[in-house]
Amino acid sequence: MIPVKVLKISYHPTSRSYAVILKEITGQRCLPVIVGSFEAQSIALAIEVVETPRPLTHDLICDFITAVDVSLKSVKINNVIDGVFFAQIELLSDNLGEKIIDARPSDAIAVALRMDTPIFVSKKVFNEASIDEGSLVQETRSEHKTSKISLKALKDKMKKAIEEEEYEVAAKLRDKISKFEI
Repeated sequence: MIPVKVLKISYHPTSRSYAVILKEITGQRCLPVIVGSFEAQSIALAIEVVETPRPLTHDLICDFITAVDVSLKSVKINNVIDGVFFAQIELLSDNLGEKIIDARPSDAIAVALRMDTPIFVSKKVFNEASIDEGSLVQETRSEHKTSKISLKALKDKMKKAIEEEEYEVAAKLRDKISKFEI
């Protein structure tokens, strides 16, 4: 298994979907994993370490894992079939031993980020679905558009959207901010 980190979340207007870009920690390959908008928001909130007024679903899962005295050992993206990724959450408990639970990669990533748990991708999945980081950077630069809106103004708007629990608006603002910071 290859350890990865979340490089960024990218919005693709044509498909109206988000891609979580996972980058191998010791290499140059990236793995784009398509996720829904709610999952992208949840992952973005975890990356930015944003506290929400009430727990979201992934926060609830983390609270449950902690409350029942179980530890999250790792998250593994272990298969891809017809472009659909599959993941497993590995739990460890003194009472129950090791348990492996099937999960969507988006949910597994959101939980792993919140619990500061390693994320791994199988060699098979990387061989089938990865792209080189260089091509990703080149594509991002060609899509980059300049704007007269200041970075600080965007961050202030994102903070306000989060406070008002408008997470979809916050996710869109976060995407705009990430384009500025490239």
